[in-house]
Amino acid sequence: MDNKENPFQSLNLNIPALVKTYPIELQREIYEYLTGLDEINRKGYEIAYNHLGSSFNIQRSNGFKQWLKEKEKEKEKQTKLQI
Repeated sequence: MDNKENPFQSLNLNIPALVKTYPIELQREIYEYLTGLDEINRKGYEIAYNHLGSSFNIQRSNGFKQWLKEKEKEKEKQTKLQI
């Protein structure tokens, strides 16, 4: 993901402008998280975005935080398997 392209457009979701200011690695994680949302969670994301407006921060959302925890657990599990 570089500045010349905007892969978030392909998601057909509203993305907070704040995301563009995040470090590229965090943007990649957010993109990965959003691409993995099922239909129910996509709707929940849209509702939160629409209701909270400019105060919506995906980085602080419960869903994103939980996804990061699960991703870390999986990474640790993979590391232990390689040892």
